[in-house]
Amino acid sequence: MLQLASALLPVLRGGEPVAVVTVARITRSAPRGIGTAMALTRSGDVIGSISGGCVEGDAILLATEVLATGCSRTADLGFSDDAAHAAGLACGGSVAVVVHRIEPTDAAAIAALGSAAEDRPTAVGLVSSGAHAGRIIDLAGADALDDTRMLENAYDGCEVLALVHRPRPELVIVGAGDHAMALARVGSAAGFAVTVCDVWERLVTAERFPTADRLVVGLPADELRGLVSDPARAAVCVLTHDERVDVPAIAAALRHGVGFVGAMGARSTVAHRAHLLRESGVADGELARLRSPLGLDLGGASPTETAIAVLAEIVAARHGAPGSPLRDGDGPLHRRPTTADAVCIPSLQDVTR
Repeated sequence: MLQLASALLPVLRGGEPVAVVTVARITRSAPRGIGTAMALTRSGDVIGSISGGCVEGDAILLATEVLATGCSRTADLGFSDDAAHAAGLACGGSVAVVVHRIEPTDAAAIAALGSAAEDRPTAVGLVSSGAHAGRIIDLAGADALDDTRMLENAYDGCEVLALVHRPRPELVIVGAGDHAMALARVGSAAGFAVTVCDVWERLVTAERFPTADRLVVGLPADELRGLVSDPARAAVCVLTHDERVDVPAIAAALRHGVGFVGAMGARSTVAHRAHLLRESGVADGELARLRSPLGLDLGGASPTETAIAVLAEIVAARHGAPGSPLRDGDGPLHRRPTTADAVCIPSLQDVTR
């Protein structure tokens, strides 16, 4: 439900309850991961989606019932491969869902939704089995969680789906040219918190970067530490063509421990820049982390095509993927966290009803 926070809060604050359908488990293939949710309002508005469409109808029927009765439900939605294909559906899998109603007075739910809407680290528990299914609970020790996952025997012997929201990963773009404008657009669309930094005030404008979260005028190397709050999850892309700007910026990003550091440039530029970085004191071990030339080889050359290639490399690096065509592999299409009971959650305290 946390991913729907911005849409759910106005409804709840307006005094209306909502019914939420949350994916708790997945068997075989499914297009969305655990924790994915959709909601139904009293006016019949559907917010979000839990699949590519093959189980939405059943989910809406369940949500309608729960919204009317206030009684939580659990259900398995989906088909076997043979049944799915016979019905003309694209995927043969099933999802276990928890359907529950959130009241405007549900303090735990409102607090968690408010925190997620403000893009702050958030974790809340959804009891997913037994007599308490659908109950929202506080998660003590939730700092140990870095992703949504199922916790076995976590509440009165029942399963708890730990719903986790992490702030958007940061994308810092150094340079404010045409390629930067394109990368800011696709980066924002992909869910990154985008910052653009350049020395030229006339280039760093809201008109040129309408989707950026932050526009900074100044020397990127001097500004960088203040622009990145979570270096391990951040990406810094240097798109300038001035070694007086890009060399110090790259060195600063590498030394600050930024998880993804990339720089555009022709191969001759890359080689010359590497020489300058070594002269500035960047060790070979640090230099090996620099991704330059930047981007996967998609064959495009326009600013937007280049931006897509850059973002593709960032996403692949974040997930430890090779960036190769899916048809060349034979494993699962999606890398997802599995059920885990090894995470230490000292206690769970009921803060509702």
